[in-house]
Amino acid sequence: MSPSPTSRAWWLGLALSVGVAVLAGYLADWIGESVFGLDRSPVSAIMLAIILGMVLSNSMNLAPIAADGLKFCSTTLLRIGIMLLGIRLSLLSAGKFTLVALPFVVLAIAAGMTAVGFLGRRLGLSRRLGGLVAIGTGICGASAIVATAPLIRAKESEVSYAIACITVFGIAAMFVYPILAHYAFAGRPEMSGLFLGTSIHETAQVAGAGMMYQAQYGAPLALDIATVTKLVRNLCMIAVIPLTGVLFGTEQGADARRGVGDYLKMIPWFVVGFALFSALRTIGDAGDPAFGIFSSAGWNETVAFLRGTSETCLLIAMAAVGLNTSFAGIRRIGARPFLLGLFAAAAVGGVSFLLISLFAPQLLSFVGA
Repeated sequence: MSPSPTSRAWWLGLALSVGVAVLAGYLADWIGESVFGLDRSPVSAIMLAIILGMVLSNSMNLAPIAADGLKFCSTTLLRIGIMLLGIRLSLLSAGKFTLVALPFVVLAIAAGMTAVGFLGRRLGLSRRLGGLVAIGTGICGASAIVATAPLIRAKESEVSYAIACITVFGIAAMFVYPILAHYAFAGRPEMSGLFLGTSIHETAQVAGAGMMYQAQYGAPLALDIATVTKLVRNLCMIAVIPLTGVLFGTEQGADARRGVGDYLKMIPWFVVGFALFSALRTIGDAGDPAFGIFSSAGWNETVAFLRGTSETCLLIAMAAVGLNTSFAGIRRIGARPFLLGLFAAAAVGGVSFLLISLFAPQLLSFVGA
């Protein structure tokens, strides 16, 4: 059942998310201008929104009473923000980035599936839990876990453990990887964006990391490429979810029979929306006046407005992610699932880092990206 905008919990969650986002933006500017005396703050509003949300929610136990609104902000509003990000890229640029990202995405997914299959058996964990952690790490976090759970007949506790693992390591990566990528790839935002998009679990976490990189290092290209790379990973659900059923299903066999309609449902609507806004940017840039309506200045203002709206949606969504993060839930994971999640995250991150370091410069040069 989707969150209802008529409920008190919906409005409370929305108000909390917006309030934390506004406070984070104000604090980021204040720290940069008043504390450090700089024109641009070195502190990311996205990072502050997540931290403030986590502290506030866990000190006052707000998540249960605002669950509907927080879910709306961290899912629907997040996806609207990602969809609007398409206005930043022409179809040609998005297509080039997709071609570059695809081989790294496929190999990173393969690394995650192999690592989890290997270690899960040695830790004595169920095949079902291993499968959930594998697809959550390799594809798109909680969404892939929830979509796969019925296929492999996973228990509710296994779903909860897998999502908790993805949350822990995804949030850690969201804070650490932008800094690591900037220094490891010598300030090349295109390579950093590839790394963020292939190695961080959740769509929300990738968006947050990309925005932190953009704010910290003044490089919007990293966010653009990270977003495209993550959308490529999301589309891989169509092939990888059935494969997970074969590799990690129960001993009695998982029911992998799915129709064409089931596979079409796996294509996230915001991926289609991203492509449509990218097409809109391409057509608008080709005409003068754009679409026979906008002057050059008017079209640029429209693009800037949509870009700003996208970043506002993502900031509010990140505040909701922080408000939705429960320390108590993380503590309940247990040692063995935690080790499996750590190993899977390290495998995906390590393989992504190595492959991008070795081959990304040549691929980017080949496609002219």
